[in-house]
Amino acid sequence: MAETYTLHVAGLTRELPICKVNDHMDIAAFIMFSDVELTVACAAELLKKCPEFDVILTAEAKGIPLAYEMARQSGKQWIPARKGPKLYMQDPVVIEDESITTAGKQVLVIDRKDIDYMNGKRILIVDDVISTGGSLHALETLAAKSTGTIVGCCAALAEGDAAKRTDITFLAPLPLFFH
Repeated sequence: MAETYTLHVAGLTRELPICKVNDHMDIAAFIMFSDVELTVACAAELLKKCPEFDVILTAEAKGIPLAYEMARQSGKQWIPARKGPKLYMQDPVVIEDESITTAGKQVLVIDRKDIDYMNGKRILIVDDVISTGGSLHALETLAAKSTGTIVGCCAALAEGDAAKRTDITFLAPLPLFFH
């Protein structure tokens, strides 16, 4: 039987499988993508802790369910940064980043019209888990292409050293397992 980690977040309990990252580290696999109850509960709890905002910016794909639900509950707009340019994008803005959960470089793209939409607005950056901060940095770089102001960065969980950060809002820490 595989090892598991018991997570308590947003009033819910989940058993997470422990996955090998490399010879020295394992992680608890937190996947809220198909867990509607968890997504709704985390969105409600994060909205209580987040500053006032006008628009949510998130990265494709794992941040989308949480960002969507936070937008639905708050009635605010949300913008997904895609993993590559899409045909409907008339003027794509591209940023590269590295993430602990993605092998190699990751590309994040939003259309210029989304940059224009963020102009003058209070921007909340949302992700499912903050680990190294690579995805956050890429989203901050995209947001900085607008005249909007980033008012906060939040996630359901902060993994490893990210849980020690004071510049992010999260609901619970997620440990890394070293061996």
